Amino acid sequence: MGILICVAILGALGLLFGCALGFAAVKFKVEEDPRVELVREALPGANCGGCGFPGCDGLAFAIANGSAKANGCPVGGESVAAKISDIMGVNLEKRSRVTAYVKCAGSESVSARRYEYSGLEDCGAQAKLAGGGPKSCSYGCLGAGNCVVKCQFDALKVVDGVAVVDKEKCVACGQCVDACPKNLISLIPYEAAVKVACSSKDFGKPVRDACSVGCIGCRICEKICPLKAAHVNDNLAEIDYDACRFCLTCVGKCPTKAIQSELIAVDN
Repeated sequence: MGILICVAILGALGLLFGCALGFAAVKFKVEEDPRVELVREALPGANCGGCGFPGCDGLAFAIANGSAKANGCPVGGESVAAKISDIMGVNLEKRSRVTAYVKCAGSESVSARRYEYSGLEDCGAQAKLAGGGPKSCSYGCLGAGNCVVKCQFDALKVVDGVAVVDKEKCVACGQCVDACPKNLISLIPYEAAVKVACSSKDFGKPVRDACSVGCIGCRICEKICPLKAAHVNDNLAEIDYDACRFCLTCVGKCPTKAIQSELIAVDN
């Protein structure tokens, strides 16, 4: 009899707690904005994190509550942004297209090596070795392809020891930027026709000894640029894309061809 009473008491308590939980669930239910699901369905589902939020679900919630813009998805492009703008009832904001770029032209044919490497094909592991890896330039691309593995859009490949971006396939998700231990990859305007293909901050002679196409910080580009769009900081040329109009003067005058353009064939 005692056992039956205990079972009955436990059953009653269970029923009581169940009712209490059910009441609390209804009473304190947080209504989700229906636009969250609509925005989520409009997103491409890449879950790449290029928007700065934890996947497409995170971005959808952020857009719905106003902490992200309707054009916040770099993968979806203008068509997805237009759909989301309609859902949110806002005007479509134009987003300037950008693409990833590897700031290194130190291919196997133009760069020297400190030593031959035989081991794990991983840029992070090689970067921790003496001198920052087997290449004489401690700033150069290691060519092990961490960025290639990370890219979900087949926009990167390693050519002659250096990672190269296919700008037509690149959606500027930024995954390759985070994957490079040398910080060689950056996002630049899609229209940029002038690029500094070097990241070395060493002085002239060490650069020359390590790579024949490295920037030696000579400041010729800075002196001849008619729009003052070229600058040298820490022995490395930089292009101000807000000022540059791609006249290609710096490309033609760069003595090492560290400043390059797809509009001009560069013979390494």
